Amino acid sequence: MRRISQLALFILVGLCLAWALSIDVVSLPHSTSYRLGAYLLLTIGLYGVTSGIDLEAARRDRRVIVPAVTVGVVCKAIIIGGTLAVAWRDPLFLILGVAVAQIDPLSVAALLGNKRMSSRAQAVLATWASFDDPFTVVLSIYAAAIAVNTFGIGDTASSGTGPLVLYAANLAGNLALAVLAWGLWRLIAGRAWLQYAALLAFLATATLTGWMLAVALVGLFARPHRLVSQVPRITQWAMYAASVALGVLLVDGVDIARGATLGIAAFSAHALIAWPLTRGMPRVDRWHLAAAQQNGITAIILALTLQTQFDGVVAVVAPAIIVANLIHLTANWLLDRRLARPPASPSERPAALDSAPGDPGQLSG
Repeated sequence: MRRISQLALFILVGLCLAWALSIDVVSLPHSTSYRLGAYLLLTIGLYGVTSGIDLEAARRDRRVIVPAVTVGVVCKAIIIGGTLAVAWRDPLFLILGVAVAQIDPLSVAALLGNKRMSSRAQAVLATWASFDDPFTVVLSIYAAAIAVNTFGIGDTASSGTGPLVLYAANLAGNLALAVLAWGLWRLIAGRAWLQYAALLAFLATATLTGWMLAVALVGLFARPHRLVSQVPRITQWAMYAASVALGVLLVDGVDIARGATLGIAAFSAHALIAWPLTRGMPRVDRWHLAAAQQNGITAIILALTLQTQFDGVVAVVAPAIIVANLIHLTANWLLDRRLARPPASPSERPAALDSAPGDPGQLSG
C-alpha cells in the first residue's frame, strides 16, 4: 500500500506542476528534449534491472524463467491487448498490452524476505521480474513499429521504410553496441576509472539511439561494484521522476474506464500464464507466483516513451497501474488469509465427511 501511495503522491505533484506552470502537454511528448528524457529514464530503469540479476539463480531456474520471460510475456501481451482491442474496438490496446505485460522489479524487491513464499519461489519471482522487463521493452519497440506500419495508428512519419528493414537495422545496432561494450569491458578489466567512462559512453549512446536491447545486455556483464551498490537508489529516484512526468501529462485527462479494464486484464493474464509455467513447484508457491502481477517503473516509463508516438497512452496506462497494484494487494491479502487458515480438525468436520461408503457412521437412506 505504501508504494501505491508514493506513486499517487508523485503523480499528484506532476499534476500540480502542470497546472501551476501551464505546460503545453499536447506538444511536449513530441519534442526532442522529452524524447531524450524518456529514453534516459528507460536506460536507467533497464540497467538498474539487468545489473541486479542473479545470474546463478537464473541458470538454476531456467526451466521456469526462460519460458516465462519469452513465451509468457508474448502470451500475456497478446491476451491483454487482443482481448481489449476487440472489446474496445481500438488497436491501440495491442500496444498497451505490451506496456503492462511485465512484473515491476522494484515492487518485487520490497516483498523479498516475506515468509509467505519459499526461498526458491522468491528467487524465481525476483529473476522473472528482472528478465521480463528488458524483453517487454524490446517487444514494445517492435510492437509500436508494427502498429504504425500495419494499422496506421500513431506517428506515421517514419513508416515509409519497410518494417523488416527497420527491425533488422535496429537489432544490428543493438547487438553491435553490446558486442563492442563486452569486448572493451574485458580489455580494460581492473581499470576502474576507464570502466566507468566506458559504461557512461555505452549508456549515453544507447539513450541517443534508442537501442534499449543493448542496455539490457550491457547490464548483464558491466557491473562496477561501487556503482551497482547505488543502482537501487538511482532507479528509485528515476521512478519518482517518471511518476512526476506521468502526472504532468495526465493534466490533459485520464481514461479511468479503459485504464481499469487494462489493469484487470494485466493481473488476470499473468495469473492465467503463471499457473502452467510453474508446474512442478509446490502448490502454495504456484498460488503466490500466479498472484504476483504488479506494475511500476517499467510500465510508467514505457507509457512516457510510447506517448511520443501514440496520443492517449499515458491516460490509459496510469490508472491501469494503480488498478493492477490494488488488485495485487487485495488478492494477496485474501490469499494469505486462506493459506494461513489451519486445516479443520476431525472433531470440527461434518460426520458425513469422515465416513466412507459402507462405514457404520454413514447415513442410510
